[in-house]
Amino acid sequence: MSWWEILIIVATVLFVAAVIVASVVRKLQGKSSCCSECGGNCAMCSACAQKEKTKAEKK
Repeated sequence: MSWWEILIIVATVLFVAAVIVASVVRKLQGKSSCCSECGGNCAMCSACAQKEKTKAEKK
């Protein structure tokens, strides 16, 4: 295995770890990670709108 293959593996592992850490931090801050369908644009997502509607009805 050459040095650039090892570098690619290390970079990939660091990227995955960063995504996991960001997800945990967002959860600890009380922010949702939304759903996987809207790509972060929750205003246009029907699943996210349904969640908000249900949350408002419970209050």
